[in-house]
Amino acid sequence: MKVAFVGLGVMGFPMAGHLAKAGHEVSVFNRSPAKASAWAEKFGGRAGATVGEAVAGCEIVCLCVGNDDDVRQVLGEALSAMSEGGVVVDHTTASAKLAREAAEQARATGRWFVDAPVSGGQAGAENGQLTVMAGGDEEAVERVRPVIGAYSKAIQRIGGPGSGQLAKMVNQICIAGVVQGLAEGLHFARHAELDIELVIAAISRGAAQSWQMENRWKTMSEGKYDFGFAVDWMRKDLGLTLDEARRNGSSLQLTALIDQFYAELQQMGGRRWDTSSLLARLD
Repeated sequence: MKVAFVGLGVMGFPMAGHLAKAGHEVSVFNRSPAKASAWAEKFGGRAGATVGEAVAGCEIVCLCVGNDDDVRQVLGEALSAMSEGGVVVDHTTASAKLAREAAEQARATGRWFVDAPVSGGQAGAENGQLTVMAGGDEEAVERVRPVIGAYSKAIQRIGGPGSGQLAKMVNQICIAGVVQGLAEGLHFARHAELDIELVIAAISRGAAQSWQMENRWKTMSEGKYDFGFAVDWMRKDLGLTLDEARRNGSSLQLTALIDQFYAELQQMGGRRWDTSSLLARLD
């Protein structure tokens, strides 16, 4: 299909690359033109000088940008330029309110909008193993499923517009709690003078096992945090989550507390550290 990808950061660059490798006709746009040119040189697609130029005539337009305002700006340029009846797939982690507004905006122009935040991080994007939580009309989700499957291992439609973003909030709530628990467990083990490698070998075979434990215990123990999903990004996501919780009446006491722990890490200079750096705060 004729597909455009807007936003070539650490996630978008490889995601768009998988689309090109899958045989789609891909054009890209990035606010820094050098990144778009580098992508086109590597994957053989086309770099647009503007959003409108990149998405012109495209059946599917994928976004992976920074925040709600970025999404609004792209939509303002993309909807009228893309193919009529086309689908915008937004992989940005943004608010559910924005997703619902964008779906109405797209529908008014004869297009579709699917909010489709992802989980799996940079490694998942590079390996084409992302998990996608989709919100939107079933027809639109089914239409884009085989395309975004180029970089996804699982695509689950949660419900109508905004529900993908709400599911991503659940994802971040759960991750925050698990990482804080792992940080405190490793902190305790160190103070108890235990062999951490032996402890992990034992408990990772039981109910305490998690992706975070499997993939982060060693780097946490070694104090290595210069990679992965940045604290700044997690705070943005948790901010969206806590805003939504205030709207729907949820009580997220632990999530609010961990958000403040991440604020302390920012003050320590850890804005770009991986989210597993919660242990650095305890140390």
